[in-house]
Amino acid sequence: MPTTKKTLLFLGGFFTSLGSFVLICSILGTAHWVNSSVYIRDPASNSTVSLTYGLFSGESSQHFDNGLQELTRHFKVLDQLGTSTARTLHSLVIFFLVMALVTALLSAGFSLYNSVSNPYQTFLGAVGVYTWSGLSMVLALLTMILFVVSTQSARLSETLAWGVHQVPSVATLRYTGHVYGYSFWLLPLAGLLDLGTLGFIFLYQKARYQRKQEQRKPMEEAPRDGILF
Repeated sequence: MPTTKKTLLFLGGFFTSLGSFVLICSILGTAHWVNSSVYIRDPASNSTVSLTYGLFSGESSQHFDNGLQELTRHFKVLDQLGTSTARTLHSLVIFFLVMALVTALLSAGFSLYNSVSNPYQTFLGAVGVYTWSGLSMVLALLTMILFVVSTQSARLSETLAWGVHQVPSVATLRYTGHVYGYSFWLLPLAGLLDLGTLGFIFLYQKARYQRKQEQRKPMEEAPRDGILF
């Protein structure tokens, strides 16, 4: 059976990994990743398209300078992207975040197993928890970077605005503004929770090393004659 200290440290890792898993679930399920305003110049009239969307769905409305306003439209993100570069990047964002979810769950499972068992130096032990927590943290970071690249460089919001509102080809883009929503900013928190798991396992390994050193001291400090005897 594991010691009380080991049980408490791995339970701490379990709860931080579980917290990361729950956060990533909520991030996947919410549609508040970014609020974008796309300003469009058209020969007939100028307009502003306001979009709020997440990984899978969103809503959009168009406001014209002459005072007219369209009803809010709801849309599926991937359906509006066709075969564009933005679709490829957006698919990668979804893939990385799903993998972060899976690795956070594996980290929680390994941590819980170690709190009630002693797998020692096998992959089921601290090495496995390190691996899954580290991967989850890296994947969350990659998700953030790719989503920013998708919105800023691959013009994700503009592509969605053109597709949802069927903007005429003669229209030109004036300016696009982005404000990232709470779903996006939960990603660093998920990464910090994964880092917390790594911290708990580090404390366990440090305590284990110190205990081994203390067990060696009586032998090292014993009189030479006594050892020979």
